[in-house]
Amino acid sequence: MSEQFKALVLNQKGEEFSREIKSIDKSFLKHGDVTIKVEYSGLNYKDALILKNGARLVKEFPHIPGIDFSGVVHESNHKNFKSGDEIILTGWRVGEIYFGGYSQFAKVNGDFLVKKPKNLDLRQSMIIGTAGLTALMCSFTTKATREELLLGEKVENVIVSGASGGVGSMAVMMLSKLGCNVTAVTGKESNIDYLKSIGAKNVINTKELNKDARPLDKGLWDGAVDTVGGKVLENILAQTKETGIVAACGNAADIKLNTTVMPFIIRGVKLWGINSVNASIKRRNFLWNEAGKLIDFGILEKSIKEINLDEVINIFPKMLKGETSGRYIINLNK
Repeated sequence: MSEQFKALVLNQKGEEFSREIKSIDKSFLKHGDVTIKVEYSGLNYKDALILKNGARLVKEFPHIPGIDFSGVVHESNHKNFKSGDEIILTGWRVGEIYFGGYSQFAKVNGDFLVKKPKNLDLRQSMIIGTAGLTALMCSFTTKATREELLLGEKVENVIVSGASGGVGSMAVMMLSKLGCNVTAVTGKESNIDYLKSIGAKNVINTKELNKDARPLDKGLWDGAVDTVGGKVLENILAQTKETGIVAACGNAADIKLNTTVMPFIIRGVKLWGINSVNASIKRRNFLWNEAGKLIDFGILEKSIKEINLDEVINIFPKMLKGETSGRYIINLNK
Protein backbone atom coordinates (compact mmCIF):
# COMPACT_ATOMS: atom_id res chain seq x y z
CA MET A 1 0.00 0.00 0.00
CA SER A 2 1.39 3.39 -1.01
CA GLU A 3 2.32 5.71 1.83
CA GLN A 4 0.43 8.50 0.10
CA PHE A 5 -2.62 8.19 -2.15
CA LYS A 6 -5.19 10.46 -3.74
CA ALA A 7 -8.68 11.21 -2.42
CA LEU A 8 -11.42 13.79 -2.87
CA VAL A 9 -11.93 15.42 0.52
CA LEU A 10 -14.89 17.55 1.59
CA ASN A 11 -14.60 20.03 4.42
CA GLN A 12 -16.83 22.57 6.10
CA LYS A 13 -15.82 25.40 8.41
CA GLY A 14 -18.71 27.63 9.38
CA GLU A 15 -20.52 28.59 6.17
CA GLU A 16 -17.52 27.74 3.98
CA PHE A 17 -17.83 24.40 2.16
CA SER A 18 -14.87 23.04 0.18
CA ARG A 19 -14.00 20.08 -2.03
CA GLU A 20 -10.39 19.30 -2.87
CA ILE A 21 -8.28 16.50 -4.35
CA LYS A 22 -5.68 15.78 -1.66
CA SER A 23 -2.82 13.43 -0.97
CA ILE A 24 -3.54 11.46 2.22
CA ASP A 25 -2.17 8.38 4.00
CA LYS A 26 -3.84 5.35 5.59
CA SER A 27 -4.01 7.04 9.02
CA PHE A 28 -6.68 9.34 7.52
CA LEU A 29 -9.02 6.34 7.03
CA LYS A 30 -10.91 5.75 10.26
CA HIS A 31 -13.77 3.30 9.68
CA GLY A 32 -14.08 -0.46 9.27
CA ASP A 33 -11.99 -3.63 9.28
CA VAL A 34 -11.28 -4.17 5.55
CA THR A 35 -8.94 -1.99 3.48
CA ILE A 36 -9.62 -1.99 -0.25
CA LYS A 37 -7.67 -0.74 -3.23
CA VAL A 38 -10.45 1.04 -5.07
CA GLU A 39 -10.52 0.51 -8.84
CA TYR A 40 -13.81 2.19 -9.81
CA SER A 41 -16.48 4.34 -8.21
CA GLY A 42 -19.62 5.99 -9.58
CA LEU A 43 -21.08 9.48 -9.77
CA ASN A 44 -24.71 9.17 -8.65
CA TYR A 45 -27.32 11.86 -8.04
CA LYS A 46 -26.88 11.43 -4.28
CA ASP A 47 -23.12 11.87 -4.72
CA ALA A 48 -23.78 15.13 -6.56
CA LEU A 49 -25.97 16.40 -3.71
CA ILE A 50 -23.27 15.51 -1.17
CA LEU A 51 -20.58 17.16 -3.30
CA LYS A 52 -22.64 20.36 -3.46
CA ASN A 53 -23.02 20.98 0.29
CA GLY A 54 -23.13 17.69 2.20
CA ALA A 55 -26.91 17.47 1.63
CA ARG A 56 -27.39 17.20 5.41
CA LEU A 57 -26.24 13.59 5.04
CA VAL A 58 -22.62 14.11 6.08
CA LYS A 59 -22.32 14.48 9.85
CA GLU A 60 -18.56 14.93 10.29
CA PHE A 61 -15.84 16.73 8.35
CA PRO A 62 -13.36 16.26 6.78
CA HIS A 63 -15.14 13.61 4.72
CA ILE A 64 -14.49 11.35 1.71
CA PRO A 65 -17.65 10.94 -0.43
CA GLY A 66 -18.54 8.19 -2.93
CA ILE A 67 -21.53 5.95 -2.20
CA ASP A 68 -20.37 2.97 -4.29
CA PHE A 69 -17.13 1.38 -5.45
CA SER A 70 -15.46 -1.82 -6.62
CA GLY A 71 -11.95 -2.96 -5.86
CA VAL A 72 -9.56 -5.52 -4.42
CA VAL A 73 -9.11 -6.33 -0.74
CA HIS A 74 -5.68 -5.14 0.42
CA GLU A 75 -5.88 -6.00 4.13
CA SER A 76 -8.67 -7.68 6.10
CA ASN A 77 -9.55 -8.37 9.72
CA HIS A 78 -12.97 -9.72 8.69
CA LYS A 79 -13.65 -13.47 8.61
CA ASN A 80 -15.36 -13.44 5.20
CA PHE A 81 -12.68 -11.57 3.24
CA LYS A 82 -9.01 -12.00 2.52
CA SER A 83 -6.35 -10.14 0.58
CA GLY A 84 -6.99 -10.39 -3.17
CA ASP A 85 -10.77 -10.80 -2.99
CA GLU A 86 -12.62 -8.69 -5.56
CA ILE A 87 -15.52 -6.85 -3.94
CA ILE A 88 -18.45 -4.53 -4.60
CA LEU A 89 -19.83 -2.00 -2.17
CA THR A 90 -23.06 -0.01 -2.49
CA GLY A 91 -25.19 1.68 0.15
CA TRP A 92 -25.02 1.21 3.94
CA ARG A 93 -24.52 5.03 4.13
CA VAL A 94 -20.93 4.69 2.99
CA GLY A 95 -20.01 8.04 1.43
CA GLU A 96 -22.46 9.69 3.85
CA ILE A 97 -21.64 8.88 7.49
CA TYR A 98 -18.69 6.62 6.58
CA PHE A 99 -15.80 7.45 4.25
CA GLY A 100 -16.57 6.40 0.69
CA GLY A 101 -15.05 5.45 -2.64
CA TYR A 102 -13.61 8.73 -3.94
CA SER A 103 -10.20 7.59 -2.76
CA GLN A 104 -7.56 5.22 -4.13
CA PHE A 105 -7.86 3.24 -0.88
CA ALA A 106 -10.94 2.84 1.30
CA LYS A 107 -11.52 1.23 4.69
CA VAL A 108 -14.99 -0.12 5.47
CA ASN A 109 -16.95 -2.61 7.55
CA GLY A 110 -16.65 -6.05 5.94
CA ASP A 111 -20.35 -6.68 6.65
CA PHE A 112 -21.10 -4.12 3.92
CA LEU A 113 -19.23 -5.98 1.18
CA VAL A 114 -20.36 -8.37 -1.55
CA LYS A 115 -17.94 -10.62 -3.42
CA LYS A 116 -17.95 -9.81 -7.12
CA PRO A 117 -19.69 -12.50 -9.22
CA LYS A 118 -17.49 -14.32 -11.72
CA ASN A 119 -19.57 -13.16 -14.70
CA LEU A 120 -18.71 -9.48 -14.05
CA ASP A 121 -15.39 -7.62 -13.94
CA LEU A 122 -14.70 -4.73 -11.58
CA ARG A 123 -15.41 -2.08 -14.21
CA GLN A 124 -18.69 -3.70 -15.23
CA SER A 125 -19.78 -3.98 -11.61
CA MET A 126 -19.43 -0.22 -11.26
CA ILE A 127 -21.11 0.45 -14.59
CA ILE A 128 -24.02 -1.21 -12.79
CA GLY A 129 -23.25 0.30 -9.37
CA THR A 130 -25.87 1.77 -7.05
CA ALA A 131 -28.01 2.80 -10.02
CA GLY A 132 -28.02 -0.73 -11.40
CA LEU A 133 -28.68 -2.39 -8.05
CA THR A 134 -31.64 -0.03 -7.59
CA ALA A 135 -32.83 -0.82 -11.12
CA LEU A 136 -32.55 -4.55 -10.39
CA MET A 137 -34.62 -4.17 -7.23
CA CYS A 138 -37.24 -2.14 -9.13
CA SER A 139 -37.39 -4.56 -12.07
CA PHE A 140 -37.74 -7.70 -9.97
CA THR A 141 -40.33 -5.98 -7.75
CA THR A 142 -42.41 -4.86 -10.74
CA LYS A 143 -42.33 -8.21 -12.55
CA ALA A 144 -41.32 -11.12 -10.33
CA THR A 145 -43.16 -9.98 -7.20
CA ARG A 146 -46.48 -9.93 -9.05
CA GLU A 147 -45.89 -13.07 -11.11
CA GLU A 148 -44.14 -15.29 -8.56
CA LEU A 149 -44.67 -13.99 -5.03
CA LEU A 150 -48.27 -12.80 -5.48
CA LEU A 151 -49.08 -15.46 -8.13
CA GLY A 152 -50.62 -12.79 -10.34
CA GLU A 153 -51.00 -12.39 -14.08
CA LYS A 154 -48.06 -12.01 -16.43
CA VAL A 155 -46.47 -8.56 -16.50
CA GLU A 156 -46.21 -7.47 -20.13
CA ASN A 157 -46.58 -3.70 -20.60
CA VAL A 158 -44.47 -1.58 -18.27
CA ILE A 159 -43.46 2.08 -18.13
CA VAL A 160 -40.17 3.53 -16.88
CA SER A 161 -39.91 7.23 -16.03
CA GLY A 162 -36.64 9.15 -16.02
CA ALA A 163 -35.43 6.65 -18.59
CA SER A 164 -32.44 8.75 -19.65
CA GLY A 165 -30.90 8.54 -16.17
CA GLY A 166 -28.69 5.85 -14.69
CA VAL A 167 -31.45 3.92 -12.87
CA GLY A 168 -34.06 4.44 -15.58
CA SER A 169 -31.90 3.38 -18.52
CA MET A 170 -30.82 0.17 -16.80
CA ALA A 171 -34.40 -0.60 -15.75
CA VAL A 172 -35.43 -0.26 -19.42
CA MET A 173 -32.80 -2.80 -20.44
CA MET A 174 -33.49 -5.20 -17.56
CA LEU A 175 -37.27 -5.23 -17.99
CA SER A 176 -36.85 -5.76 -21.73
CA LYS A 177 -34.52 -8.73 -21.05
CA LEU A 178 -37.17 -10.06 -18.63
CA GLY A 179 -39.63 -10.14 -21.53
CA CYS A 180 -41.62 -6.93 -20.99
CA ASN A 181 -42.80 -4.37 -23.54
CA VAL A 182 -41.18 -1.23 -22.15
CA THR A 183 -42.38 2.33 -22.66
CA ALA A 184 -39.60 4.75 -21.73
CA VAL A 185 -40.37 8.28 -20.52
CA THR A 186 -37.78 10.99 -21.13
CA GLY A 187 -37.56 14.74 -21.52
CA LYS A 188 -34.55 14.37 -23.82
CA GLU A 189 -35.66 13.89 -27.44
CA SER A 190 -32.04 13.23 -28.40
CA ASN A 191 -32.11 9.96 -26.41
CA ILE A 192 -35.02 8.31 -28.25
CA ASP A 193 -32.85 6.17 -30.55
CA TYR A 194 -30.60 5.14 -27.66
CA LEU A 195 -33.56 4.12 -25.48
CA LYS A 196 -34.92 1.99 -28.31
CA SER A 197 -31.50 0.39 -28.77
CA ILE A 198 -31.48 -0.76 -25.13
CA GLY A 199 -34.92 -2.33 -25.35
CA ALA A 200 -37.66 0.34 -25.23
CA LYS A 201 -40.58 -0.55 -27.51
CA ASN A 202 -42.01 2.98 -27.21
CA VAL A 203 -40.72 6.35 -26.00
CA ILE A 204 -42.92 9.19 -24.75
CA ASN A 205 -42.05 12.70 -23.60
CA THR A 206 -42.19 13.53 -19.90
CA LYS A 207 -44.55 16.40 -20.73
CA GLU A 208 -47.31 13.87 -21.43
CA LEU A 209 -47.25 12.82 -17.75
CA ASN A 210 -46.36 16.16 -16.20
CA LYS A 211 -49.98 17.27 -15.73
CA ASP A 212 -52.68 17.04 -13.09
CA ALA A 213 -53.68 13.40 -12.79
CA ARG A 214 -57.21 12.02 -12.70
CA PRO A 215 -58.15 9.79 -9.74
CA LEU A 216 -58.27 6.93 -12.27
CA ASP A 217 -57.28 6.97 -15.92
CA LYS A 218 -57.36 4.37 -18.66
CA GLY A 219 -55.38 1.35 -17.51
CA LEU A 220 -52.26 1.10 -19.67
CA TRP A 221 -49.51 -0.51 -17.58
CA ASP A 222 -49.12 -3.88 -15.89
CA GLY A 223 -46.31 -2.35 -13.84
CA ALA A 224 -43.97 0.60 -13.63
CA VAL A 225 -40.63 1.88 -12.43
CA ASP A 226 -40.71 5.54 -11.39
CA THR A 227 -37.49 7.43 -10.74
CA VAL A 228 -38.81 11.01 -10.62
CA GLY A 229 -41.87 11.29 -8.36
CA GLY A 230 -44.34 14.19 -8.41
CA LYS A 231 -46.96 14.50 -11.15
CA VAL A 232 -45.31 11.83 -13.29
CA LEU A 233 -45.82 9.26 -10.53
CA GLU A 234 -49.37 10.50 -9.94
CA ASN A 235 -50.27 9.87 -13.59
CA ILE A 236 -48.52 6.50 -13.68
CA LEU A 237 -50.54 5.35 -10.64
CA ALA A 238 -53.78 6.47 -12.30
CA GLN A 239 -52.86 4.58 -15.49
CA THR A 240 -51.75 1.31 -13.87
CA LYS A 241 -53.96 -1.71 -14.48
CA GLU A 242 -55.43 -4.00 -11.83
CA THR A 243 -52.93 -5.50 -9.38
CA GLY A 244 -50.02 -3.69 -11.05
CA ILE A 245 -46.94 -2.83 -8.99
CA VAL A 246 -45.32 0.60 -9.25
CA ALA A 247 -41.75 0.56 -7.91
CA ALA A 248 -40.78 4.07 -6.79
CA CYS A 249 -37.13 4.93 -6.19
CA GLY A 250 -36.59 8.63 -6.91
CA ASN A 251 -37.73 12.20 -6.34
CA ALA A 252 -35.82 14.17 -8.97
CA ALA A 253 -39.01 16.03 -9.96
CA ASP A 254 -40.75 16.35 -6.58
CA ILE A 255 -40.95 14.71 -3.17
CA LYS A 256 -44.67 15.45 -2.93
CA LEU A 257 -47.32 13.01 -4.13
CA ASN A 258 -50.85 14.35 -4.66
CA THR A 259 -52.95 11.28 -5.38
CA THR A 260 -56.10 9.49 -4.19
CA VAL A 261 -56.80 6.06 -2.77
CA MET A 262 -58.66 5.08 -5.96
CA PRO A 263 -55.83 3.18 -7.74
CA PHE A 264 -55.17 1.24 -4.55
CA ILE A 265 -58.71 0.28 -3.53
CA ILE A 266 -60.39 0.03 -6.95
CA ARG A 267 -57.60 -1.65 -8.91
CA GLY A 268 -55.44 -3.06 -6.12
CA VAL A 269 -52.41 -1.17 -7.42
CA LYS A 270 -49.36 -1.36 -5.15
CA LEU A 271 -46.90 1.49 -4.69
CA TRP A 272 -43.67 -0.23 -3.63
CA GLY A 273 -40.90 1.93 -2.22
CA ILE A 274 -37.37 0.89 -3.22
CA ASN A 275 -34.41 1.63 -0.98
CA SER A 276 -31.22 -0.14 -2.00
CA VAL A 277 -29.16 1.38 0.83
CA ASN A 278 -30.07 -1.22 3.46
CA ALA A 279 -30.92 -4.24 1.29
CA SER A 280 -29.77 -7.46 2.95
CA ILE A 281 -26.55 -9.17 1.88
CA LYS A 282 -28.58 -12.24 0.88
CA ARG A 283 -30.71 -10.15 -1.45
CA ARG A 284 -27.67 -8.32 -2.81
CA ASN A 285 -25.89 -11.58 -3.61
CA PHE A 286 -28.94 -12.80 -5.55
CA LEU A 287 -29.30 -9.54 -7.49
CA TRP A 288 -25.60 -9.19 -8.33
CA ASN A 289 -25.56 -12.74 -9.66
CA GLU A 290 -28.58 -11.94 -11.85
CA ALA A 291 -27.12 -8.64 -13.08
CA GLY A 292 -24.79 -10.10 -15.69
CA LYS A 293 -27.70 -11.95 -17.34
CA LEU A 294 -29.77 -8.77 -17.73
CA ILE A 295 -27.15 -6.28 -18.95
CA ASP A 296 -25.80 -6.02 -22.47
CA PHE A 297 -22.58 -4.16 -21.75
CA GLY A 298 -21.79 -3.74 -25.43
CA ILE A 299 -24.86 -1.54 -25.81
CA LEU A 300 -24.67 0.08 -22.38
CA GLU A 301 -21.11 1.25 -23.00
CA LYS A 302 -22.53 3.87 -25.38
CA SER A 303 -23.98 5.75 -22.40
CA ILE A 304 -20.99 5.31 -20.06
CA LYS A 305 -18.58 8.16 -19.45
CA GLU A 306 -15.35 7.15 -17.70
CA ILE A 307 -13.74 10.05 -15.84
CA ASN A 308 -10.98 10.63 -13.31
CA LEU A 309 -11.31 11.99 -9.79
CA ASP A 310 -10.37 15.53 -10.81
CA GLU A 311 -13.21 15.68 -13.35
CA VAL A 312 -15.87 14.89 -10.75
CA ILE A 313 -15.76 18.45 -9.38
CA ASN A 314 -16.72 19.95 -12.75
CA ILE A 315 -19.36 17.39 -13.70
CA PHE A 316 -21.50 17.08 -10.56
CA PRO A 317 -23.12 20.57 -10.93
CA LYS A 318 -24.30 19.58 -14.44
CA MET A 319 -25.90 16.45 -13.02
CA LEU A 320 -27.83 18.52 -10.48
CA LYS A 321 -29.12 20.73 -13.31
CA GLY A 322 -30.31 17.71 -15.32
CA GLU A 323 -27.71 18.30 -18.02
CA THR A 324 -26.19 14.80 -17.93
CA SER A 325 -27.43 11.42 -19.11
CA GLY A 326 -26.34 7.82 -18.74
CA ARG A 327 -23.84 6.82 -16.07
CA TYR A 328 -20.49 8.28 -15.04
CA ILE A 329 -17.88 5.95 -13.59
CA ILE A 330 -14.67 7.13 -11.94
CA ASN A 331 -11.42 5.30 -12.65
CA LEU A 332 -9.30 5.77 -9.52
CA ASN A 333 -6.15 4.82 -11.46
CA LYS A 334 -6.76 7.37 -14.20
